[in-house]
Amino acid sequence: MASFSRNKLNLIIALGTLILVVGCMCNPDRNGSGDISRLSDENTSSDRSDSDDTSTSGSDSEDKDRKEDEGDFIVQSTDVENPNFESIHREIKDAKVLEKAADKLNRTLILPHDITLRTKDCGTVNAFYDPRDKSITICYELMSHLFNLYRSDGSTVAEANERMGKAVNFIFLHELGHALIDSYELPITANEEDAADRCSSYICIEEMGDEGVEWVVAAAEAFYIQAQNRKIGKGSLADEHLLEEQRFFNSLCMIYGSNPNKYSGFVEDGLLPEARARRCPSEYARTAKAWESLLEPWRKD
Repeated sequence: MASFSRNKLNLIIALGTLILVVGCMCNPDRNGSGDISRLSDENTSSDRSDSDDTSTSGSDSEDKDRKEDEGDFIVQSTDVENPNFESIHREIKDAKVLEKAADKLNRTLILPHDITLRTKDCGTVNAFYDPRDKSITICYELMSHLFNLYRSDGSTVAEANERMGKAVNFIFLHELGHALIDSYELPITANEEDAADRCSSYICIEEMGDEGVEWVVAAAEAFYIQAQNRKIGKGSLADEHLLEEQRFFNSLCMIYGSNPNKYSGFVEDGLLPEARARRCPSEYARTAKAWESLLEPWRKD
């Protein structure tokens, strides 16, 4: 725990990048990639009439589709009970990490109600979205757990802090996915935990490029390490979360599917089975297109 506390700066920097992530995710002018990108004005201009009446009609239609903004992302300040987390709690609070992320989110996403963001000591290793009070919580115990997990895998203190920070970014976006699914009443037809994983992977890969890929890889590594140290029982099989082994392969599939040539090493090195890899490009394209469409009505201009 001491090493984790002394190296808190890496976490502050990592969490700070969330401000950039949420800005990219909700920016309607961003450039997509491949066949999942939003059509540009140039591509759609041929479908528009030159008459003022048609232009006005299209504008009215867009206004009708736009949702009402009736909420905000807000930050809840909590007291820390575990003295081991006092230092990191104070640093996150003083740096206003969550406040800055909330401000960016509020300028880019429409909400039907308030969503609370918080970091705290929870007494357990966890991160979660609570639909009852519409809140996202990242527990300090989870950060410590990830740090120790990477240390057990042979990472130095500095390396473990870096990997932990990247995984925390992935986890925050996973919980944000849950929040958006609930708040927007999005039509998720399969396992929501898997949908939230894929939402996070999509945002990381599509919006953050190589840096975001590193976040997905860090999370995948955590899934893999945990899988080696956990016995699969009835409780694990019945849980709504996929098995760590499945989350590991799904994460690699999302990365590989986004650019098979660039990430061919996953298959060549035996990390991703060839039979699964063949389906990954279509899996990624469907996921990206789905999240692009689902979030479109909730973007601010």
